[in-house]
Amino acid sequence: MDKYLSMFLDYLTVERGLSINTIQSYKTDIEQFIYYCKQQDKNRVDSFNHSILTFYLLYLRKNGKAPTTVSRHLASLKGFCRFLLNEGVIEHDPTVNFDSPRLKQRLPSILSPGEIDKLLTQPDTGKYAGIRDKAMLELLYATGLRVSEMIWLNNEHVNLEHGYVRCLGKGSKERMIPLGDIAVTSISNYITRARNKLTRGKPVFALFVNQHGKRLTRQGFWKILKKYSYQAGIKKTITPHTFRHSFATHMLENGADLRSVQEMLGHADITTTQIYTHLTNTRLKKIYSKTHPRA
Repeated sequence: MDKYLSMFLDYLTVERGLSINTIQSYKTDIEQFIYYCKQQDKNRVDSFNHSILTFYLLYLRKNGKAPTTVSRHLASLKGFCRFLLNEGVIEHDPTVNFDSPRLKQRLPSILSPGEIDKLLTQPDTGKYAGIRDKAMLELLYATGLRVSEMIWLNNEHVNLEHGYVRCLGKGSKERMIPLGDIAVTSISNYITRARNKLTRGKPVFALFVNQHGKRLTRQGFWKILKKYSYQAGIKKTITPHTFRHSFATHMLENGADLRSVQEMLGHADITTTQIYTHLTNTRLKKIYSKTHPRA
């Protein structure tokens, strides 16, 4: 479980953009659970089931933990299990039948269109890595992809001729998202001018690769984004999810309907999308072409 805990903490940092204190709280709670599992000789992920969770929560209560503390531990384990399920590590969520208080949803700062423009001009397109970075930033803002979805894209997932990207989201659900002209141009420029140089001509499935020609990681993109945020002089806290929320907000502010944005974001439940606003329904491609600031 230690390996997957490390992956989970990386996800909370890069994709969720949670504070250091919040991440440390998750880490402490889950480490305590892993320690308990080790004492029970059940430190494998396949031992992570309803029974071990029940005994662990009883163990916490018997050791004098307050109900609020037990609830916090359960909330941490629920988050961990959802991550494992989405990553395909486990097939069933063992916490699904455990009730816990709903946590307040925290959103990263939303960037204005002007701030987005400023950030997108930071990559040095005179360099191969800069061409790649420009393509990634344009793609994220053009589609609202999660950073994990972006780094797992392969060449065949992007259709530049017809202007769309095909991605596999949470729960292995596939969706098609339109691409604006600016994003298409940036990605095409990357593929024709820079990608082959970064891969050194070697066959690589990944669309976006690092300086060693291997698939870019979430942490690698996080470092790239922090660099450009600093260069742009933007004081707000920016995470990869900032692009996703900015994408949705700007679309809705310019007249996109809620269902279209829900479809593009890949939200299973529209109530998740309702954190932005409520607007009328129109056709997806028409709305995208008409309303997106960089379409």
